[in-house]
Amino acid sequence: MSKEGNGTPTAVGQNATAERFSGPLSGIKVLDLTTVFMGPSATQMMGDLGADVIKVEAPEGDSTRRIGPQGHQGLGPLFLGLNRNKRSIVLDLKKPECVQALLKLAETADVIASNIRPAAMQRLGLGYEALAKANPRILYVSMVGFSQKGPYAAKAAFDDMIQAGSGLAAAMAPGNGGVPRYLPVTIADRSVGIYAFGVISAALYARSQTGRGQSIEVPMFETMVPYVLGDHLYGNTFVPSQGDFGYPRLMTPNRRPYKTKDGYVCCLIYTDAHWHTFLHAIGKQDLMQTDPRFADIRSRTTHIDELYQMVADELQHRTVAEWREVLPESEIPLFPMHTFDSLLEDEHLTATGFFSESVHPVVGRIREMAVPSEWSDTTPDNHRPVPTLGEHTQEVLREAGYSDDAIAALGGVARPAVLPPA
Repeated sequence: MSKEGNGTPTAVGQNATAERFSGPLSGIKVLDLTTVFMGPSATQMMGDLGADVIKVEAPEGDSTRRIGPQGHQGLGPLFLGLNRNKRSIVLDLKKPECVQALLKLAETADVIASNIRPAAMQRLGLGYEALAKANPRILYVSMVGFSQKGPYAAKAAFDDMIQAGSGLAAAMAPGNGGVPRYLPVTIADRSVGIYAFGVISAALYARSQTGRGQSIEVPMFETMVPYVLGDHLYGNTFVPSQGDFGYPRLMTPNRRPYKTKDGYVCCLIYTDAHWHTFLHAIGKQDLMQTDPRFADIRSRTTHIDELYQMVADELQHRTVAEWREVLPESEIPLFPMHTFDSLLEDEHLTATGFFSESVHPVVGRIREMAVPSEWSDTTPDNHRPVPTLGEHTQEVLREAGYSDDAIAALGGVARPAVLPPA
């Protein structure tokens, strides 16, 4: 329970579905118009924590359904990783009657999340004004590429574009022979998704205090620029500038997993105590007193490229086990480098039950990852398998008061599992 602006205790969520879950967002209903990576990552977090997330898909479905193994059934691995704990309905929003159906669903929703361009939402008749008229308490969350106040407002945005535009790709160049590159993960999409999840959660709290909904914009570009420049504005933090861009410790190409006799290891030597321990272990403890590069953290940062090269040269002479013996983890952070396959065997993840297997009703046995938080009371869980396209259309529209004939008239029926190739 929470208190609205007038002090009257009310349920946080407006909807009262028959199926309730134990998570902290139980009772919250989300209309999820997002696709690909950024938006679905945010809404999956809400579903993981108990919200009723209704994924509203076009007749062809989210494009990630068709990527990779089982893509022909609309349940490829990328889609499976981003859309658990959701219900899927199909509405062709090019049809006025389907727009009206969405507005009907919005009457009992708490959040509508979209990464459709705002101009397109307006053309569909689904701008904030239309949704607020249907439900003044709704939180209308637009996940966009760029702030709608600037000249890039109408640009489409993808993870690669934002990695390039935010300076992240350029920051990778020193460690890649001077050639810019993208991180091989959708870091912009997923980072902005996490931020959007936090924004939505904060907005739900704000609404519990005021009783009012609002329109919220989460731009990728403006979210990722401080993500990058938070480390790398560096000397240009000051006006006039007091040095170059780039935090040297992060920019050196020698900041990398170090090769040992039998593998690779992260060995993070950072503080005075770390350097004392390391130099003693390699028989060069006198350097702390005789070499001015080791004098303090400021001097070490200035010369970090040379110092990390020295670390790389030394570590290749012993095995990971030998380094663990002479560099106790209680004194120097030390961690063997995982590969994708070795992660599945990690002893810590095994002990905590991070990976589990379940049987999906369409594609069979799948591997899942846990919701990465622990709660003493409102425990989240994986309570819904990833939906097939339109699997819950009839169920959701019936809850909104539609008859079977009215649903059939919308074309809103459960879709076949097999999709045409992408």
